[in-house]
Amino acid sequence: MPQNTDYKNSTSEDLTIPAAREDNAYKKRLNGWAVARIVSEREKVIVSRFRSRSDAEGYIQHIRQMIPNTVFELFFDCQREEVVV
Repeated sequence: MPQNTDYKNSTSEDLTIPAAREDNAYKKRLNGWAVARIVSEREKVIVSRFRSRSDAEGYIQHIRQMIPNTVFELFFDCQREEVVV
């Protein structure tokens, strides 16, 4: 059964909060494929992110049928965060 990992127990100790933040950051890095709406030559608005390319391709095909007059692009977005020491 899926678990809600975003739930924060109000009675938990403060020591568990950084671990939850690390988990969320890790999950965000897993979603490498992105679908973006092209606003202008220089501006893209990310509509959705996916873990697999096939899921992203299926979504972009669906959204192009739903909104045919808009340009969407599929790309791999490598989200690297700088480590602060």
